[in-house]
Amino acid sequence: MDEKDLLKLWNAKRMQIIIAQISPALVLVAILVLAAQGTFATASDAAGYLTIGVAAVTGFLAIVSQYAAIREAEALLLDMGKVKEPTALTKKIASSRDFLSLTAIAVIGLGLAIFALVIWAVMA
Repeated sequence: MDEKDLLKLWNAKRMQIIIAQISPALVLVAILVLAAQGTFATASDAAGYLTIGVAAVTGFLAIVSQYAAIREAEALLLDMGKVKEPTALTKKIASSRDFLSLTAIAVIGLGLAIFALVIWAVMA
C-alpha cells in the first residue's frame, strides 16, 4: 500500500471508532432522560432489568467494535512507519501508538464505569 491508501485506511478506522459510539450514546441519553424523570422508581423490576440488558448489549457490542478497530489501527501504524519518504502527517500518525493504546484502555474502562452508573440509575 502506498502512503495515500494508508492515510485513507487510517481515516476509515477513526470513523469506525466514532460511529461505534453513536448507538450506545443514544441508548444512554434515553436512560438518562428516563432516570431524570423518575420513571425507574415506579417501573417494574422487569423493565429495569430489560433496560440494563439493553444498555449492556449495546455497550458491549460498541466496545468490541471499537477495540477491533483500534487493534487494526495499531497494525496500520506499523505499516505507516515503514513508508519511504513519509509526509509530516504520516510521521505524526505513525508515532501515535501510545495514544491509540490509551484510547483502547479508555474505551474499556469508561464503558465499565458508565455501565455501573446505568445500573445505579435504573435500580436506585
